[in-house]
Order: sequence, then structure tokens, then C-alpha cells
Amino acid sequence: MKPTVLIIEDNEQNRYLLRYLLEQHGYGVECASDGHSGLELAQALDPALILLDIQLPHMDGYAVARALRKHENLRATPIIAVTSYAMPGDQDKALAAGCTGYIEKPIDPHTFVATMQKNLQPRQPGP
Repeated sequence: MKPTVLIIEDNEQNRYLLRYLLEQHGYGVECASDGHSGLELAQALDPALILLDIQLPHMDGYAVARALRKHENLRATPIIAVTSYAMPGDQDKALAAGCTGYIEKPIDPHTFVATMQKNLQPRQPGP
């Protein structure tokens, strides 16, 4: 079985689609519907990759990414922003918050997993 991917996404249909695509490619999948539960689950699971929506209730994805990077065991974990935020500067903002990749919604189900896999290499941990 391939590594576990944590999906932090508030939209149930998006979670379902991402889970389906990943499980069809052999990945283990865990999901959280908001930033706070995503942070707790990430610390407990130590996932191989985190797919992070930016527009989340109570705590946006930028804040979640910054909080994830404060945890020693998650500093090198790849985080891919999967978001409908597609204005100039949105990708740079996600990367500055700690994300290592960026995929715009709506996703292409035919290419999503291959695109995600390009981001599976852990980042170099920061201070």
C-alpha cells in the first residue's frame, strides 16, 4: 500500500472525489473538514502528504500551513494547496505560508494523481 495522504477540505463532494482518486491509486486516505481537526490529525498520523484547501471555516488554509510548519515532525511534509483561489499572487501566497505545491480547482480527475505525485518529495525542513 502506498503512503497515507491527509485531505483537509470542508466540501464533502471534493473530499469524496479526492479520496476516490487516491484510493484507486493505492493510497491510504484520512480526511478532516476544518483546519483545527486537520492539525490534530496531521500530528497524530504524520502523513506522507497533505492536500490542503485554502478556503476553510474558522481557520484558513494559509494559517493551517503555517501552523503545520511549526511542528518538528511536519516541517518536511509536502503540503499541496488544492484551491479555487486562482488570482495572480494566490500561488505565491500559498507557497509563502508553507505549501510546497499548488493545484487549482476544479481538478482534472484524469491528471490529478500524477500532478500530486510530482509533489511527494519532502521539502527540506526549515528552522
